[in-house]
Amino acid sequence: MNKLKINILTIIFILGFSAQSFSKNVPESFADLAEKLMPSVVNISTTQTVITSSNPFPFQFPPGSPFEDMFKEFGTPQERKSAALGSGFIIDEKGIVVTNNHVIQDAEDIIVRVDGDKEFKARVIGADPLSDIAVLQLDTKEKFVPVKFGDSDKARIGDWVIAIGNPFGLGGTVTSGIISARNRSIGLSRYEDYIQTDASINSGNSGGPLFDMRGDVIGINTAILGRNGSIGIGFSIPSNSAKIVIDQLIEFGETKRGWLGVRIQDVTKEIAEVEELDVPRGALVASVAENSPSDIAGVKAGDIILEFNGEKIKEMKELPIIVARTEVGKKVDVKIWRNKKEFTKKIILGRLETSEDFKVTKKPLSTEKVIEDLKITVRELNNDDISQRKLPNQINGVVITKIEDNSPLKNSIEVNSIIIEAQKKKIKSIDDLNQIVKQVLNTNQKTILFVIYNSQNQRRYIGIKLK
Repeated sequence: MNKLKINILTIIFILGFSAQSFSKNVPESFADLAEKLMPSVVNISTTQTVITSSNPFPFQFPPGSPFEDMFKEFGTPQERKSAALGSGFIIDEKGIVVTNNHVIQDAEDIIVRVDGDKEFKARVIGADPLSDIAVLQLDTKEKFVPVKFGDSDKARIGDWVIAIGNPFGLGGTVTSGIISARNRSIGLSRYEDYIQTDASINSGNSGGPLFDMRGDVIGINTAILGRNGSIGIGFSIPSNSAKIVIDQLIEFGETKRGWLGVRIQDVTKEIAEVEELDVPRGALVASVAENSPSDIAGVKAGDIILEFNGEKIKEMKELPIIVARTEVGKKVDVKIWRNKKEFTKKIILGRLETSEDFKVTKKPLSTEKVIEDLKITVRELNNDDISQRKLPNQINGVVITKIEDNSPLKNSIEVNSIIIEAQKKKIKSIDDLNQIVKQVLNTNQKTILFVIYNSQNQRRYIGIKLK
């Protein structure tokens, strides 16, 4: 009996020790940390002039009515002031403040309230819409209490965090939670690698800091899910990404991002199968800008970028973020998969910019034909297509005008898409496409690889399993 009691006590002791060893202490209170950080978090209010036209009639025309446009010029233009609220935080004792770009965008006046009662005018040092970050300078000689950035790469799912900000204009509000997820992309900006948190974030928290338990900033609160307020899903820009942008805005007044000059897309299972890549990974080069760093280095459409500057590319979305934070002018090694082989290109990065489309050339008109094996109707590309869609120079291909319900392309390619390559062979005529499809069907190969311009004029690689 005594032996049984000893065994039970031993088990209880081991379980208790194990539970303690695998858990961190839950904070008894956030009060000390909040008290220390509050003076560094600011409330931001902006104003801008909005011009509207008043209705001269004592009634409204129905939406879409022809009278609506006919009489709108009789309205009297009126100016009114529009106000917006947000948050920010001080990163330098001289009064340098970080916030979101959308908080101060188009603002005529920016007022920053510090420590609850001190108000200062602010000017914009630099702003970056692509990352939604802005840096302000307070117009004063006073000294302030700054906060410092932490290492967001070390932040783990489940770590405690606190957010301080100005939700609904109620300044000095502290909320707590944990990191719910990492590397989130929600389609708000070009470079997204958000930290997701369940700390309550509402309208007005934008631009405010997300702190770890050491009091370091690991994120800039940017977005929420929930039209009417927090539903426990908020998103923050990681501090490591933000700091690169902030340092450039302070030094140059603008950003200087690395630029490869390629348009990319996901590597699907079908594309990986055709290319004999072990698993779907990397970023598929859909097109290369003329005279871009990639073009000069010999990168071609159809290449798959597997690694950039020593960092492996698991998913397509990772590449733009890594390239953007790399120094302009740096020579980097880029590992590429082409023709079922891996090799390395050395590329000198340029600075991010947009390229103009190639000049349009003349193409003859053509008639429609049916590709029986694909269950689609196509016509050859003509001059009107190139002119209206602003397509590249010397382009050849066929335009899809109809897709049957039983076509293998039905859920992958849309009408008005242009097929320019099939199985890595250029399509110059409808007969070219027909012959390639028949060749594939006469072999054991199940998948055909198309290169298309979709209806939004984006160059894409599409792998299709033939029935």
